[in-house]
Amino acid sequence: MTRFTEQLAQLKDDLTTQGHRVTDLALRAVESYFERDVDKARGVMNGDSEIDRVDVEIERASIAALAMGETDEHAIRSVLTIVKVNNELERVADIAVNIAEAALDSGQTTEVVPSTFRVMANSVVGMLRDTNRALAKVDTTLAERVLAFDDTVTQFKNEISLAAQQKVAAGEFGVKFAFRLMTVVKALERIADHTTNICEQLIYLETGQIVRHLPQGWSKPVMPDL
Repeated sequence: MTRFTEQLAQLKDDLTTQGHRVTDLALRAVESYFERDVDKARGVMNGDSEIDRVDVEIERASIAALAMGETDEHAIRSVLTIVKVNNELERVADIAVNIAEAALDSGQTTEVVPSTFRVMANSVVGMLRDTNRALAKVDTTLAERVLAFDDTVTQFKNEISLAAQQKVAAGEFGVKFAFRLMTVVKALERIADHTTNICEQLIYLETGQIVRHLPQGWSKPVMPDL
């Protein structure tokens, strides 16, 4: 095993561990909002610093790997993909912090979070978990399943948005509660977008195929035109 191969294997392990760390942070952020748990929300905000630290370490190690002079195209693309995925994970962690901040700002309220929101949140965390599994196992089939679920998350967002507007009009939701709810819903949608970005990168790395999101929905990967 060459030094580059060892370095690449270590980078993959570190990225997988970071993925688990980010998934746990996102889950705890969602729980803090559901439960109006201020301590858990603060724990999420404090936990982001470790993710930032590892983010920098992975980036520096990736640069060192590229500097080894490897010429194999797939090997080089593997390192570049790790850099891109690492950045996507760091962004997910930032969004988790935004959700935790919404939990801190919730205060005392009698409004009840819609059940659809819980389903959406569980689905997005599930997409994040499956994305990490797909990366660890280099499973493009699982990556495709994550992509296919993205439209469902958008549907959840639209349903919750409409329901929130109706409840505000009926006096069942306060404006501040509804605004904070939609802030978190949009944050969850952004997490789902980051998972699809990661899965698209994995599919391209392993198959050379481009994943296109067409107006009518997700399509199977296709080979790029020469």
